[in-house]
Amino acid sequence: MIYKIPTLPLPNIILTEEIWKKTVSANRKLAELKGIAQTIPNQSIIINTLPIQESKDSSEVENIVITHDELFKYDKESKIFSPATKEVYRYNEALFHGFKVLKTKPLTNNLLIELSQIITERKSGFRNLPGTTLKNSRGEVVYTPPQNFNEISENMKNLERFINDPAMSNLDPLVKMSIIHHQFESIHPFFDGNGRTGRILNILYLISEGILDIPILYLSRYITQNKADYYRLIQKVRDEGAWGEWILYILTALESTADQTAKTIEQIKKLMTEYKSMIRERESKLYSHELINTLFSHPYTKIEFISDAVNVNRQTASVYLKKLEKLGLLSSQKNGRTIYYINTKLVALFTSL
Repeated sequence: MIYKIPTLPLPNIILTEEIWKKTVSANRKLAELKGIAQTIPNQSIIINTLPIQESKDSSEVENIVITHDELFKYDKESKIFSPATKEVYRYNEALFHGFKVLKTKPLTNNLLIELSQIITERKSGFRNLPGTTLKNSRGEVVYTPPQNFNEISENMKNLERFINDPAMSNLDPLVKMSIIHHQFESIHPFFDGNGRTGRILNILYLISEGILDIPILYLSRYITQNKADYYRLIQKVRDEGAWGEWILYILTALESTADQTAKTIEQIKKLMTEYKSMIRERESKLYSHELINTLFSHPYTKIEFISDAVNVNRQTASVYLKKLEKLGLLSSQKNGRTIYYINTKLVALFTSL
């Protein structure tokens, strides 16, 4: 059976009471997350730390796995980091490129092409050669997406209109997002990077709709933890038209992820308060907002980070970090010529998620 990519909007989608209730609760959790994120005095703290967690988790869906140690040590100019680490950071770069573009432009196919190019480091657009198939873990072909370039282009034009033209559908944006994601993954428009581009599309769509202000949702964590259901339900829509089950899966993912991300931000805020109190009490001369912001924006802090942020020379910055290490707030780790001062409690928070 060949799955025919439907023309959007879907003509026969049925929204059950269960879907409606889940839509309401997921929207409520996302609104709470948006509000909590706004209570962080310096949003660079969560912008620098949470999206990179999403990048790590999204890459894990594609079996690209790295440790938190590799994640936070990464230096783009260095040649010592693994290809997997570089791939995670390309996802992060693509995510922020999309976030920046959305401030002045709509969510278009041209932007999706740019995201794919950043992720894959290939200067290509939509697939123009046949042969792409999706296989299961046993190597069996389970789905063949559109093979013809013109068909891919027409399907993507339809998807672009659905994303940007509210007159095409009065569905709740969260329900629309679940349809958009399935449609994109089924069209599978690129030679590579479709999964990661599609997961960035999810976040950017929520931002374009004003549901989120910044790209801090951990949605890929839920997908990684429920990967079998993710692929099973995507295919079940193709085989049986089971849109209701798929939509419920995505709504549950959004609700769960928003709740967990909000709790993570609250824990970060609590930890920041603990650090502020201890530094003020034990090493008051060191305290500054810039110091705290740097320790929480960069879980693996380096001397130059503190020197630049606090506006002191390297020697003074080194003294600051050593004093903070004596307080038990940081632990040092040498890697070649570089000494990292690790915000151990913050890293422990991320690794426990």
